[in-house]
Amino acid sequence: MAQRRPASEPDAIDEAARILAAGGLVAFPTETVYGLGADATNASAVARLYAAKGRPAFNPLIAHVDGRSAAHALARFDAAADKLAAAFWPGPLTLVLPKGAGCPVAELATAGLDTIAVRVPAHPIAQALIARLGRPVVAPSANRSGHVSPTTADHVLADLADRIDLVLDGGPSPVGVESTILASLGGEVALLRPGGLPREAVERALGRAVSTANEAPGAPDDEAPLAPGMLASHYAPRAALRLDAREIRPGEALLAFGPELPPGAALAASVLNLSARGDTVEAAANLFSHLRALDRDGAHSIAVMPIPREGLGEAINDRLARAAAPRR
Repeated sequence: MAQRRPASEPDAIDEAARILAAGGLVAFPTETVYGLGADATNASAVARLYAAKGRPAFNPLIAHVDGRSAAHALARFDAAADKLAAAFWPGPLTLVLPKGAGCPVAELATAGLDTIAVRVPAHPIAQALIARLGRPVVAPSANRSGHVSPTTADHVLADLADRIDLVLDGGPSPVGVESTILASLGGEVALLRPGGLPREAVERALGRAVSTANEAPGAPDDEAPLAPGMLASHYAPRAALRLDAREIRPGEALLAFGPELPPGAALAASVLNLSARGDTVEAAANLFSHLRALDRDGAHSIAVMPIPREGLGEAINDRLARAAAPRR
């Protein structure tokens, strides 16, 4: 059974680093969601992480490091990647780049690809833990594969209490959706997964538009994704999701957005509003916790009101579409 420790306790980070160094699994907060950490250089630890999550072995993991110099030790950066790293690290941006010579990350973590996904998280607890370990840490969302991502320590324990060693409790993750993933390969920058960094900010930093994964030459298919979070069915609650709902059907729960609720809302099995003021930043922070809460209430279906696609709305709609996709 996983031990739970407040990250503020004086020796909590030291204990977490010792567990990782010994091949164990530690869940910890990042600014996006809680990550399930393993030593990225230890193939046995990475295998244990896959098993704990029930994660398909072909789905690659993100290597988290504590700074840009550490990232350069893992991957080859082109001019665009350096510009993006300078603008947005530390922060909710993952870059998929060619592996560097002598990259120490286990092949299992990169799913045998010749690319690697790298991120420098901004959360002080994540930064401290990675620095204390002194090695890259793979840290997918700390939930069973396909389930709703965790934004609190309670969410982690609900999914993984009997499968991991330690949960560092640092309070709720402030961003609430996973990192934006960009590939910078062959001179092109492509958006592989929308996330906590809006596309508009990326395009302003680069001074040009970025393509999306299905527009990019050689875009990965669903059976061999280039980066995490690209499977069609992902982030799924047990209840079915009905997207862009403009009315509520009998027995449904309602995931609302904005100040006005649709017809039939008063008869919904339960109602949670991502943002009553229509703020996509607030909605992103609430998305996974609200889906979990509505799912716990036992409704057979969750009606989701339309959410605009601007800013973080693109990431929110991406996660909802994956959660609503047919299950495998």
